Amino acid sequence: MPKFGLTMQEGTIQQWFKDEGDRVEKGEPLFEVETEKILYEVEAPASGHVAKLLYAPEASVPCATVVAVIALEGEDAVTIAAGYARPSRPSPAPLATPSAAPGATRNEGSGAPVTPAARKLAKDHGIDPATVHGTGPGGRVTREDIEAVIARPASAPATGTRLRGMRKSIADRMMKSLQSTAQLTICTESDVTALVARRERLAAEFPLTYTDLLVEAVAQALRAHPRLNATASTDAVQEHDSVDIAVAVALDDGLITPVIRSAHTKSLQAIAAESRQLAERARRGMLAVDEVNGGTFTITNLGMYGIDSFTPILYPPQVAILGIGRIIEKPAVHAGQVVPRAMMTLSLTFDHRIVDGAPAAVFLRQVVENLLA
Repeated sequence: MPKFGLTMQEGTIQQWFKDEGDRVEKGEPLFEVETEKILYEVEAPASGHVAKLLYAPEASVPCATVVAVIALEGEDAVTIAAGYARPSRPSPAPLATPSAAPGATRNEGSGAPVTPAARKLAKDHGIDPATVHGTGPGGRVTREDIEAVIARPASAPATGTRLRGMRKSIADRMMKSLQSTAQLTICTESDVTALVARRERLAAEFPLTYTDLLVEAVAQALRAHPRLNATASTDAVQEHDSVDIAVAVALDDGLITPVIRSAHTKSLQAIAAESRQLAERARRGMLAVDEVNGGTFTITNLGMYGIDSFTPILYPPQVAILGIGRIIEKPAVHAGQVVPRAMMTLSLTFDHRIVDGAPAAVFLRQVVENLLA
């Protein structure tokens, strides 16, 4: 199992492209892996015959674990395969035997009384009299008791979905993020009427979104506040020269954060075009590994879902993430008068171990000023 990026701990095998005994050439796709970020085809490292596949599809496997064995030219595949054992799957836990309700009687081996009519009716309907509370004399199970069970609405069986692949990786990473960092969120509501006018004006020249405008504003602010354009390890912080902004893109079963590299060097039109291309590739599952790794700051926008503000969670090792709420027209004081204005809330989450509240607030104010410039 390969390791794509520093944060990847395991991958889920989605499918094998070869069966045991098949011929495979070096560089030919061998299996498909799902991680928290992408689907990726893993190529065969050598030519030969597939001697053994050690894991079934949908198995989650730790990185650097052997998942398949290839017998090289001249090697006996059977002998090679014999040296590798498939990992044993844990036996499913035995189903718990339903315990009788208080006062219930048992018939088999316990001497609990059950009337013949009740026993026959229970058998006809597949009911175990031992699980039925008897209301007759001495706790006897009567026909009426069985009829009451039959008339009782059947409860739907409990169902569940095992977290795996992207969903499991996101869950694990978010929990680790909250447990390993000192996260603090600050919010500000800003009058962005001028931003709305600017977008409408520019939209006549090229397609763009409010997120694109945020990327531009954040990229320039990060150049002046490098402490937030950083990644942190256990005992060190690295400030980055390049502003590589990850932009969250919602998928059916999670989200992915393609990275706009060197955003501080690009024009707004270039940012908009690249962002649009990356988002399209993300939704089609076509992003490459290097397009989703290495971000230095993240922007996540929930405004299109009608959200005013929220608390975004850090993507370690990054030390800050900016959440964007919707733009809504509301009464506000402008030029000494209460008039309708376009308002938007920005929420900045940062690692308080690395960044204090005051510099974080100054950065957020700088972002707003850049938006309205």
